[in-house]
This record gives sequence, C-alpha cells and structure tokens, in this order.
Amino acid sequence: MNGTNGMAAEGEPPVFGKLRKVLGERIMIIDGAMGTEVQRLRLEEEDFRGERFKTTGKLLKGNNDILVLSQPDHVKDIHRRYLEAGADIIETNTFSGTTIAQADYGLESVVYELNKAAAQLAKKAVEEFMAANPGTNERFVAGAVGPTNRTASISPEVEKPDFRNTSFQELVTAYEEQVRALLEGGVDLLLVETVFDTLNCKAALFAIENVFESQPRVPVMISGTVVDKSGRTLSGQTTEAFYTSTCHGRPFSMGLNCALGAEDMRPFLAEMSRIAECYVTAYPNAGLPNAMGGYDQGPATMAGHMKSFAEDGLVNMVGGCCGTTPDHIKAIREAVDGISPRAIPSRPEMLRLSGMEPLHFSTELNFCNVGERCNVSGSRRFSRLITTGKFEEAVAVARLQVENGAQVLDINVDEAMIDGVATMRKFLRFIAGEPDIARVPIMVDSSKFKVIVEGLENCQGRCIANSISLKEGEEEFLRQARTLRKYGAAVVVMAFDEEGQAATKERKVEICERALDLLVNKAGFKPYEVIFDTNILTIGTLIEEHNEYGLNFIEAVRTLKQRHPQCHFNGGVSNLSFAFRGMDHLREAMHSAFLYHAIRAGLSMGIVNAGQITIYDDIDAALLKLVEDLIFNRSPDSTERLLQYAQENVASKGAEKEVEDWRTKSVQERLTYALVKGINTYVIDDTEEARLQCDRPLHVIEGPLMKGMNVVGDLFGAGKMFLPQVIKSARVMKQAVGHLIPFMEAERVAAGGVSSERQFAGTVLMATVKGDVHDIGKNIVGVVLGCNNYRVIDLKVMVPVDKIIEVAKKEKVDVIGLSGLITPSLDEMVFNAREFERLGMKIPVLIGGATTSRIHTAVKIAPQYSAPVIHVLDASRSVGVVQALMDKDEEYLEDVREQYEELRDDYMASLTERRFLTLEKAAKKKLAVEWGRAGRNVVSAPTFLGTKTFDNFPLESLVDYIDWIPFFATWQLRGRYPNRRFPQIFKDERVGAEARKLYDDAQGMLRDILKKKLLQARGVIGFWPAASTGEDIELYADERRDATAATLFCLRQQEEKETKSPYLSLADFVAPRDAPTKDHVGMFAVGVFGADEQCQEFEKVHDDYRAIMMKALADRLAEAFAELMHERVRKQWWGYSAEEKLDCEDLLKVKYRGIRPAPGYPSQPDHTEKSTMWQIMKVRETVGIELTDSLAMLPAASVSGIYLANEEAEYFSVGKLDRDQVVDYAKRKGWTVEEAEKHLHHSLGYDI
Repeated sequence: MNGTNGMAAEGEPPVFGKLRKVLGERIMIIDGAMGTEVQRLRLEEEDFRGERFKTTGKLLKGNNDILVLSQPDHVKDIHRRYLEAGADIIETNTFSGTTIAQADYGLESVVYELNKAAAQLAKKAVEEFMAANPGTNERFVAGAVGPTNRTASISPEVEKPDFRNTSFQELVTAYEEQVRALLEGGVDLLLVETVFDTLNCKAALFAIENVFESQPRVPVMISGTVVDKSGRTLSGQTTEAFYTSTCHGRPFSMGLNCALGAEDMRPFLAEMSRIAECYVTAYPNAGLPNAMGGYDQGPATMAGHMKSFAEDGLVNMVGGCCGTTPDHIKAIREAVDGISPRAIPSRPEMLRLSGMEPLHFSTELNFCNVGERCNVSGSRRFSRLITTGKFEEAVAVARLQVENGAQVLDINVDEAMIDGVATMRKFLRFIAGEPDIARVPIMVDSSKFKVIVEGLENCQGRCIANSISLKEGEEEFLRQARTLRKYGAAVVVMAFDEEGQAATKERKVEICERALDLLVNKAGFKPYEVIFDTNILTIGTLIEEHNEYGLNFIEAVRTLKQRHPQCHFNGGVSNLSFAFRGMDHLREAMHSAFLYHAIRAGLSMGIVNAGQITIYDDIDAALLKLVEDLIFNRSPDSTERLLQYAQENVASKGAEKEVEDWRTKSVQERLTYALVKGINTYVIDDTEEARLQCDRPLHVIEGPLMKGMNVVGDLFGAGKMFLPQVIKSARVMKQAVGHLIPFMEAERVAAGGVSSERQFAGTVLMATVKGDVHDIGKNIVGVVLGCNNYRVIDLKVMVPVDKIIEVAKKEKVDVIGLSGLITPSLDEMVFNAREFERLGMKIPVLIGGATTSRIHTAVKIAPQYSAPVIHVLDASRSVGVVQALMDKDEEYLEDVREQYEELRDDYMASLTERRFLTLEKAAKKKLAVEWGRAGRNVVSAPTFLGTKTFDNFPLESLVDYIDWIPFFATWQLRGRYPNRRFPQIFKDERVGAEARKLYDDAQGMLRDILKKKLLQARGVIGFWPAASTGEDIELYADERRDATAATLFCLRQQEEKETKSPYLSLADFVAPRDAPTKDHVGMFAVGVFGADEQCQEFEKVHDDYRAIMMKALADRLAEAFAELMHERVRKQWWGYSAEEKLDCEDLLKVKYRGIRPAPGYPSQPDHTEKSTMWQIMKVRETVGIELTDSLAMLPAASVSGIYLANEEAEYFSVGKLDRDQVVDYAKRKGWTVEEAEKHLHHSLGYDI
C-alpha cells in the first residue's frame, strides 16, 4: 500500500522526525472543538463582523472562520486554553476556509488572507505558550482543511442523478489556494478532516500534491467521518474502502472524527487501526447529539472510552470533535498518559482497489472478472442506449454485469459521434448513486487520455486507468503516468511502442519490461500497481499470421509473470473470438478454454462478459479439442474444422418452456418456498397434499406450515425479509389454515367435541384505545406476531378499557398490546394502566403507535402498573419483546426497569433545568410583522365567505399529489441517504427491491380503486374575516366584523431561546384589528370513505396484506386531497398566490406561501380546537367526518386544519408550557386549570 510506515525519507523537513520521535514514545493529543468554544462566547452578528466587515452585505453570524480576522483575540484565547489542557497539536480555525464554503458569505476574496492569518494566529498562540512554559514539550499547528459544503459524489437534486454542485477541478482550485496560504502562514502539518465524501478528499490530496511540487512536503493527516452505525461515509464507502481510496496521498496519519461518539466509533476505528500502514488518529464527538443538538457526554466518560482505545492499541493520536472542550482534552490527556502508542502494522504488498467496498488482489482471488458490457464498441445495446441518451437504462447493463459476477466494471464510451468526456462523466455519475453497482471498483477505459482523467475525477474509489502506452514516446508516457499517480489509480499498459502494436511474444515482453522500468523508477509506481495488457488479438481469421496470436499472448504472460511476479495481467477476452460473431455458444467455449490456460500462465484479470463464461470441464469434449487446437495453433485446418462443427451443432434452438424448478420439490419445500415468496397460486393444492400425508390436519399446521413460517421469522429477524413480504407470507399461511379448518372441525365433531386446536406460542390481545380509530401499525404488528405462531386477538379500534379487561380475562391472554396515534390516546393508555392495576391484573402490556415513545411510557404509563409495561418501536421489535415476556426473562425485564428508571430521573432533572419566559415577556418578543407596509403581507380577500362542500371528489385528480415516502414508512421500508426520498428509495441496496414490489402492488390496487370507485372523497372548506386579538384569533360572521362567529385559541412558545428568534404563536400570523390589512382565515376537513368496508372483505379471505394496503392508500389519498385543496385555495378560492407554479415535489417540500396547521399538532397541541372547526363548518352534517370522544377523526383517513396566508407564516413547535400560560389559557377557554392541564398534559413544562 502507498502509505508511510514512519521511516524517514531523504529531504524531509525536521517536523517529520520530531513527530515520529514523540509518537514512538507516547500517544499525542489533538485539540478539541473550536466551534463548541465559539458558541460558548454567544457572539452576535456585530461581533462576527467586527470593524473589518461592518458593511459586508451578507449576514456573517455562524461563520466561525472569519473570527481570525474580526475577533482574533477570541480565537487565540481558545487555542491557548487547549494548549494549557495538554494538546500537542492545535488546529487552525479554517474548517470552512475555502472559496467554496466562504461563497455563502460573499467572502471569497479574503480566503487567502483568512487562512494565512489563521495559521499565524495559531503559531503565535504556540509561541506564547512555549515562552510561558519553558521546558514543556514542543507543540505543533495543523492546518485544518475541511470538506466544504458541497459533494462531488452525490447529487443534491434527487431527480437529477448526474448533477453535481461542484466538480473535482473546482475543489482542487479551492483547496490549493487554502493549502498555499496555510503553509505560508507557517503550519507544521496539514489535516484533511471530516471527510464525508472521498472524492472531495481526493481533490484535496491532488491539490496538496500540486503545492508540494514547488515547496517542501509537510506531514499530511487524513480523517474520515462515518455517518452512522453502518460504518460507511456519507458517500457510501466502508472504512477500508476509504483508506484504500486515499492512501496514495502518502498520509502521515489516517483516522476518524466527528459524526459518532467514541463508543459507536470503536468498531470502525479498530478496522482503520488494523489496516492503516501509518499512524492512526481518533477524535470523536462528545457522544451523540441530544434532542436540542447539543452534546451531553462529560469529560470523564469520554476520557474513559479514549483510554480503552489506547489500552487496546488502536491509536497514536487522540482528541475531540463536536461538543468537546478544554476540560475534555485535559481528561483525555490524563487518561492516556503512560499507555504505549499503537504499533504500525506491515501488510502484504498487493494491489488493492475500491468502489464503495474494497477489492484485494490476494492469492485467494485467483482471477478477477472485469465486466465488459459497458463498452460502446463491445455491446450494441449499451452503445444504442448511450448514443440515444438513455443513461438510466444503460445503468441496467452495468447492474447485470455486477450481478453476474463482475468484480471490476470496465467503462468505455469511445465513439466518434459522442463527446467522450461528457459521456464518461455523466455515466459514472449515474452509477455512483447505485450502491449495488458502485460497490465494485471501476476500470476507466479509453484511448483518449482526457477521457480517462475525466473518469478518475468522477470516481471516489481507487480505479484502474486503462490505458497508456509508449506509442508516443517516453516523455508523454511518463507525463501521463505521473498524472495517474496523483489520482491514485492503478495503470494498464498496452504492449504498444513507437513502432506499433506487439504481436509476437518477444516484442510483448520487451515493451512491457521497458514500461515497467519507467513506471517504477521514474513515476513512483509499485510493481503490483502495474497491469500489462499484452494484446489479445483475433484468431480463426484464415489469415496465417494470426494463427499464433492466442499462443503468443499466453506465453508472453507466462514469461513476464515469472520475471515480475508482483505485476498483473489483463486482456479483452472477447477480441479472441471476433471471427465467430453470432456463434455465442462457440465463443463462450473459446473464451472459457482460453481463460483456463491464460490464468494458469499468470493472467490475473480479464475484460469478459461475466454472464457468458462456461465452466471449462462442462465444455463438450469434441468442441474443447477443436477450440484448443485453434488457440494453440496445433493444426493448419483448425479454423475450418471449428466452423464445420459450428454449422452442425450450434444451430439456433427454440426456447423450451422452463418448468418452475421449485414445483418439482417435496411438499415441505414447496410450502416453505411459497410462504417465503408470498406465492398463493398453489397453496391450497400443496396444503391438501400435505394433509393427505399427515395423520391429522392439525399436524399440517404444526409441521410443514410452521416450519415454513419459522424460516420467514428467521429471515425477518435477520433483516433479510421486509414487512410487505412478511405480510404476503401471512396471507399464504392464513389461506392454508383456512383450507384446513373444515377438516379440523369435522375431526372435532367426530371425536365427540374433543379439541383439535393448534398449539400457539402464546396469546396476544391487541386494541386501539378508546377514542382512537387508527390501526394500520397495530394490524402490522398483529400479522408479524401471527407469523411467529402467536394467537392474536384483535379488538379493532376505539376499544374501552372494560372491553379489554373482559376479553383478556376470558381468553387468558399472555400479553396486551395498546395502540394509538393521537395524543389524547396517551392519556387513555395511562387510564388503562391504572385500571389494570386497580383490578390486580398481572398481564404485561406493550405500548405502540405514532405518538407513543419510550420516555412517555417510562414516565407516565409504567409507574401506574406493577406488571411490565414496554414501549415497542416497530413491528420488527415486537416478536423479541413478546418472546422475552413469555419466557419471563428476568434479566431482560430488569434491564427495562433500570432503563425506564433512568429515563424518569433524566426527565425530572430536565424539568428543573428548563427555563421559561413569562407569557407576558414571551408575547413582547413575538413575531414583528409589518402589516401592509411597503406592500408586505397584503393578502387579497377570498372569493367567497362561508363554506363550500365537495361530494364524491374525483380520486383521479388526487393521484399526482400522493406523497409516497410515508406510505413506505407505514410498511417500515426506509431508504438510506441518498435514497431516502421517492423514487430514489427504489435504488436503496437494502430495501429498494421490496419497495418497488410494494409500489407496484399499490399501483395495482390504486387502479382498482379508481376503476371500481371503491373509495369516495368528501370535504369542506371555508373562509371567514379574521383578526388576532392578543393571544387568539377571532373569526367574524361577515366583513362588517361586528359579530364574532368563533374564536380560535392559540398557544405561544415560552422555553427560553439562546438566539434572538421570536417566540411564536399562530396568532402572530393573522393581522390584528387595527392593522391596515384586513385579514381572513380558512379551514378545511377532508376524508376518504369506504376503506373499512373494503378491508372487511379482504379479512374474510384472510388477506391482511391487501387490507393494510387499502388503509395505507386511503391515508395517502386523504393527505393528497388536503394538498390539492390547499393548492386550489392559494391559486383560486383565496387567490393570494394565483401565479404559483410548483410541481408536486415542491409542494411536498412546502415551497409555497402560507401554512395549514392542525389542532393536536406541534403549533397548537390542543385537540379540542377541532370542535370549534366542526361547529363553524358543520363538518359532521355536510361531509360525514365525525369526531370521537378523544377527538380522533372518523374515518381514520381524514385530514383537517386551518389556512393561514401570511407570507411569514411557518410551521413551528410550541414546545413546553409554563404554568402561567396554562392558567391564562384555561381562563380564555372557560376551563378550570385542571381541565387545561388534562388537555395539554403532554405539553406541560412542569410536573403535576
């Protein structure tokens, strides 16, 4: 590998030796977070500006880097405190010190000055510290080079996968300016840190090498960021792939920082420590960020984790990132003091490449398949797709190559009629967003060097450049080789020189050895980074001089491999058989036989169609002899004899209908396959066959069917099956059981009423609590439990506690599951728990639903009931929890009790730590709106007052407004960045395939709904003259505004803020009575009817999958209805944004003017406000949407809210409320304080 093992190099500056000496004796300490200390200063806009930037146009608050010019004393003081805490290395305050990052502030022109000043400031701090502390260890300054705020590997616009908001060369230019300034300012080393995109890092390393060409090298440290517990960077690379992609930069150290706390970073740091042939650094965050974005891990705790890193030999340098302070650094220094530093490992020398994942050319690899079909010259389909601009379809060609076994992907777009540079760039950017393709390394293949360079500038991994040659002489050969070396690429060398292409063995060997000498001794390559292509030329052409081409290639490889065993050998295998185009069976045999012998001679990789290689031993013996006679030129008539064989044996054969292989297996295997795949086509026949083989029908359930469901459960538990698949499996299972029930009943009758019921793992009662009508999540949990042999009793929705208790006792249930979506359901759950306790019940309770949480369960529900009460996050966790409860796992239950006790303690502590403004003070800091002044916040009047109803609204018009991401979340399918959105989720390597199947099923049901009119949409909207009065909004009967029709009561933020942001209330967004603007407020309630009736039909045939699908689609259509109505309100019925032109994606991103908040949600958490809306719009009478006792809407697929048009209106969360506001709110609503506290229970900032 191209790292450094710490040995001194000739001509190095003294800093290398100084650092190596210290690192040989002890672990060095890096400083902590600059940003955390800056935040503690609570600087305002004027502080960031200082005198220097007083008149700068853009806001500068938050631009920490500029403080080196506007507030240098503050920055130097932070440096001093870290030095006093024990830091050996302090970083310059230049994390965002590039023209790219500073463009956000309009300060590109000061970047060079900023970086130079930052370096000088840090050096000055070191000098002053050393002078004040004579005899102390020498301290060093690292020039901090951050990742910028752009990414070269990921598109910021999901609908344009090939778009980038920066380029490799733009990054190089920006980094080069920063690095030159830092070095001029006197930094001792460079730190390329917080790397979330490896391509950005490679650009930084390229820029650094450019600088080092004209001045002495300094140590370069590289630190990546693993963004989550998957162990990958934001751009998708594993730790080892990241190291492999960047080690060509000769790093002095490699490591990890930011994103994770020390505990979560450990496994990935251990991997870096294992592989890095240089020093290793770790400077994690102070734990994970809390709900407010801060960091809670104290110095002692963090130091303990860092000590374990040191004791286990993982690190050479340690420090801190976000949330760390001088106190953290002091504690870390003390913790690692006296512990020996990590020993640098020595790894076997070999070629190592990377895509998102690494590829090692070890002896175990034997041969590397390089996929050939992404070549416009080698694949007619790929060529057609590329030349017609169908890049998304061309991606499928690449995917198929990888699926068929390609370990490296060759990309070649050399074609006279297309722009090779632009095409290479675009295609590589397309496949960069496809993890199943981008995981493998890329071979950038072109006869044009500028196309190769463009390819390397668009690949984050370590690539192969294919190819260069000596045909233009040694000077050009070395220029190209040195350029490729700076990109970190391995290189393919063609057997060409100034005299032309080598055809004989002797010429091939001569050219390759000459090239190797130049690459190793003059261009800095290692022998194992050199790949020779000694030219596979076409044989069987009936031209005599071509007869030896196959043999010459094999023998040249054999000779070179014996002389230079570390080098690699490659070839385009398809070239061999071009004379036999159209005879695919024959060509496959030629390729396989040729590879068999070439690999034995030393061929280590080949550009082949991975899906069209047959096994050597499977080649027909007669054909094999003919093929090998041709390859080795054993007979002058080899070509004729092979052609004769082809004419006689390789005629086109009609396609035979393939019998489904799984249908030929045993009944147990067929049932298991059907259950896993969710195929119900044959389940009745197979179940009947199993029944006839078993003594009793019950045995079919307990035997073949449960064995199959156990496989389903294991796959789901291991994350290898997803929720939609499990529900399809349950559908198959229920249909099989449904077939057996009549036989079991007949058996029971024949036995005189003796039970023939199956044995379940346990019985679980499930219910959506009283007042709540939402049950999709509950139904999903029920299906998952049923798949794991639990008997599930589903009491459906709006279930009062006495019904739950009655059925629980009668059915002797083992576990009760309570579900709810709306916040009043949380209180109902508390009431249920109290009732269970009052009656002396001991049945464990599971809590689930969208508004439930661990903290609420621990603080409010669990203390009411002495039996276990456990919050279950989603369906995938339910089985494990129920199993633990059934097993009476005391260790598990004790762990839950301890966790909940800690949560309660933390909650009570947070109540004492919260600081509130009084309502009076908060109101004085409300949003300041310039009503009607200078044309601002002037809103036209609606086109009508009162209400307008919509009956049987056309569902077809709603389809384009559906937001699909919540639909996938319902089924617990969540893509990972950059595939979180729709339709990018289909590209997600983990859930994409299943998301696509689910979506296709949903589209099928949606077509059914529309065609058969299975659902109906109804709604009502209305507008009233309105004005804010203090904390509330008054609605008036007409424009005279002298008669109040209703009052909407509002709540204001009270929790103290660290910024100067206003303390918001919805009333702020409505003009007061005395404003020059006369304002209005709108309301709406929309619903989709009929889902429950459709679900009942599905449940009759045991089809949970379609039942859940129907409810999920009804929910999505209701939300789409709300989205469409709001758009028409803005453009038509109110008309304040008549010129709005937004697509659905923009609508879902809320890019329009105005908001539609709803009671019961963060900006007004009081559900009772719905009652006012229902009264003034007569919702129940005109539309049929009802409110339950807990103010849930029925049907469940309903949405309601109010319309506010103010251009400054925004969604916000009221947060916690202090008692003075609750008292005031109760008085305004005509409630007692106790009533107000009941309805606002979950928003109280104090305990009651």
